[in-house]
Amino acid sequence: HMGHYGMNLYSREPLMAPSGHPPEHVVPGFARAMTKRDIRDLRTWHRNAAVRAKRAGFDIVVVYAGHNIALAMHFLARRYNRRTDEYGGSLENRARLLRELIEDTKEAVGDSCGVAVRMAVDELMGPRGLVSEEEGRDIVAMLAELPDLWDVNCSDWKNDSITSRFAEEGFQEPFIRFMKDVTTKPVVGVGRYTSPDRMASLVRAGVLDMIGAARPSIADPYLPRKIEEGRVEDIRECIGCNICVAYANHMVPMRCTQNPTVGEEWRRGWHPEHIPAKDTDDTVLVVGGGPAGLEAARALGQRGYEVTLAEAGEAWGGRALRESRLPGLAAWRRVADYRVYQLQQMANVNVYLQSPMTADAVLEAGCSLVAVATGASWHGDGFGRTTCAPIPGAEQAHVVGPDEVMAGASLTSPVVVFDDDEFYMGGVLAEQIRAAGHDVTLVTPGAVVSSWTDYTLEQSRIQKQLHKLGVQIVPLHTVVEVGADHVRAVY
Repeated sequence: HMGHYGMNLYSREPLMAPSGHPPEHVVPGFARAMTKRDIRDLRTWHRNAAVRAKRAGFDIVVVYAGHNIALAMHFLARRYNRRTDEYGGSLENRARLLRELIEDTKEAVGDSCGVAVRMAVDELMGPRGLVSEEEGRDIVAMLAELPDLWDVNCSDWKNDSITSRFAEEGFQEPFIRFMKDVTTKPVVGVGRYTSPDRMASLVRAGVLDMIGAARPSIADPYLPRKIEEGRVEDIRECIGCNICVAYANHMVPMRCTQNPTVGEEWRRGWHPEHIPAKDTDDTVLVVGGGPAGLEAARALGQRGYEVTLAEAGEAWGGRALRESRLPGLAAWRRVADYRVYQLQQMANVNVYLQSPMTADAVLEAGCSLVAVATGASWHGDGFGRTTCAPIPGAEQAHVVGPDEVMAGASLTSPVVVFDDDEFYMGGVLAEQIRAAGHDVTLVTPGAVVSSWTDYTLEQSRIQKQLHKLGVQIVPLHTVVEVGADHVRAVY
């Protein structure tokens, strides 16, 4: 039950919460404070749901308090729970509902189903929320032996699933290290783990019993098997870009930068590891060694085709290589590294750097099939979502696009970054240019910086970072003219 976090726009059921509270999302409405009858009903609903799960064949049922979306978590949080009865006030009272839900679930299905609890032990909000060293630890200690397994994390989702740009692998470890000191039950933790050595070290050290790996398993569903078989070089490592999260937030089939098959296993019959063997004797020339060219050559090579891969530049990776040099994006290089390693293991794939291909060169290669994967380039003339045309004055030498900036273009302060894309590029370029010592103003038609990154759970962090660095932000403005010594933007 999602408490005040739910919207119920479809069912029109009234929202309920520990205490009266507006919906978490910006929609009209108000969640009413739950009565004792509501709490009894909730326990019945929860119990019935567990019984249905058992009947459906599930092996584990989770009592959920793992994010700010769960009603059980709302009861634990002082800022949401202002009750004065036995379900509010003291920590023991605020944990009463969670205790009852665990006990009810154990009684209903515990004879044949494992009962796990997922709980956020720290909300990274300081004293406004649960803190792992204080109430987070105390709640777990209070309920320590009730469930069969503890699954612990940091709340809410933007903290639990921080992008690699803002958090290293395993960033949650300091917040959950206390768990094995207060419970004898198995403990699962998360943290975008992709390194088998890191995972194993946590188990050996007694910090965790199991590693939860959602995003890493999206990038490579065979992650555990490859570790078991000693094929760690074949792991398709998550890069922490959160494109998977973004498309989940859009309520459409999931996507993954590393795993092109994800979300298409059923609709298109794509398997993440297996691909049909070749059914022709064609030979294939792939032109371009960026992400698309590398993946095309890898997949064709796996199918058994004789493949030639030609790249005009001095290194593999294309945009993945360039963008991995931007602040916080080093993990994005894995897109190239994984595919280059796979190609190196294929005797039927020949790769060539510094090999620009003209039309005549393509014909001379003598391949019966040609895949052109030469990528795209950023507009450097201001053409974008809002402008829909080049900006007057953008043809001047001191106006450059993202590709030129990433290539090391010489810049002179002050610098204006016009972000009409509103994804990650404008914000990260502003950060890089500011870090180089320039005065930077970021102008965007959006109400906030990098607005689309709200779907990847990092918008607030991007904007805070730019504020911290002293980047001046001008929202809700569009650049309409660039002069020799000025930029004109309109509201």
